[in-house]
Amino acid sequence: MSERYHQSELLLERALRTIPLGSQTFSKSRTQYPFGVSPYFIDSGEGSHVRDVDGNEYLDFVMSLAAVTLGYKDPDVTAAVRSQLDNGVIFSLPHRLEMEVAEKLAECVPCAEMTRFGKNGSDATAGAIRVARAHTGRERVAVCGYHGWQDWYIGSTARHRGVPEAVRALTHNFPYNDAEALDKLLAAHKDEFAAVILEPMNVAEPLPGYLEAVRDIAHRHGALLVFDETITGFRYELGGAQARFGVTPDLATFGKGMANGYPVSAVCGKAEYMQMMEEIFFSFTFGGELLSLAAAKATLEKLQREPVIATLQTRGARIKAGLQARVERHGIGEFASVAGDATWSFLLLRDTPRYSMWQIKTLFLQEMFARGVLTLGTHNISYAHSEADVDRLLAVYDEVLPILHSAVLDGKLETLLRCAPLEPLFKLR
Repeated sequence: MSERYHQSELLLERALRTIPLGSQTFSKSRTQYPFGVSPYFIDSGEGSHVRDVDGNEYLDFVMSLAAVTLGYKDPDVTAAVRSQLDNGVIFSLPHRLEMEVAEKLAECVPCAEMTRFGKNGSDATAGAIRVARAHTGRERVAVCGYHGWQDWYIGSTARHRGVPEAVRALTHNFPYNDAEALDKLLAAHKDEFAAVILEPMNVAEPLPGYLEAVRDIAHRHGALLVFDETITGFRYELGGAQARFGVTPDLATFGKGMANGYPVSAVCGKAEYMQMMEEIFFSFTFGGELLSLAAAKATLEKLQREPVIATLQTRGARIKAGLQARVERHGIGEFASVAGDATWSFLLLRDTPRYSMWQIKTLFLQEMFARGVLTLGTHNISYAHSEADVDRLLAVYDEVLPILHSAVLDGKLETLLRCAPLEPLFKLR
């Protein structure tokens, strides 16, 4: 047992007796946090900081996997949830909050003429694909990015155990920023594709005209265009990446920052397609759960009322530029680079002739955690992150990046690593 993470490791040992991996989420488990140098359980959080069960405090740039956009314990969201709690959590008939949040989405999101709610991003993407299949009468789906745990998508990844081969065969991957490749894929199965679904942006920016080309190719082949905005929604712009880039999809999915950490997601789209929700089966007992909808309404109103996204962009731009300068200054460009949007940027690590990116990432996490920064290599900015938080992050990078330089370029990684290296789960993006 490590001294710094003693209680975390004891709780992990206990959790593993009753919970596979000791966590409900792969990305919060020991698959992503190397044992012996990582916290495993958070006790509390406020603003941009969290405290683990050993009493260690962290500046958090994971922010619950980008689900917390305003900050932990945001007072406006908390007040809305407490008020609704006094009146009830769920009822035997719909509550007006369902339509009020749907109306709010229609105000914000270009494609959101109609909306149905789920509880997580996988609900929403699966619902959108079912709508597309029902509308078109087709079965094949073209995917680009990460779209959740449901069979229709996860069957196309390395984590496909338990997914029928017949289901796997219907999902086809296409590369980002390569419109010609998508056109060839759809042409190879003429009149068989129901949908083209993609994250409109993740690591790389869309090339000029790319998203327009994707839309046109999908429509020319009779498929619906679906934007998976689970992360980009209410982060890139109030109306998501579709508002940022001026390309309106037929359907779009949202989640994560929509309710500042409360479990709700949405399938949104043009009414002519969303009407199909009356024909397919997309229905949950907790689809109209009210604490999450109250949180969503309060979050969306705050996004409209205050300069939330402008602040994310400003703080994030400082991080992205500052990190890029430090990658160059500390001479690690051979195996490290900076990418992504200012509101959701990445430190990307690559294999070297001697070390895998997983070995390098493990050392990176070890050193960041030890200095009180919680990260998985991304910068999931929240409204609660201050200029001082940005200063602190960049100061920590000034300490950690020289260690990576020495470890990788001088061949010292094995001597600096205090744990077993991480192993790949599967590549998301």
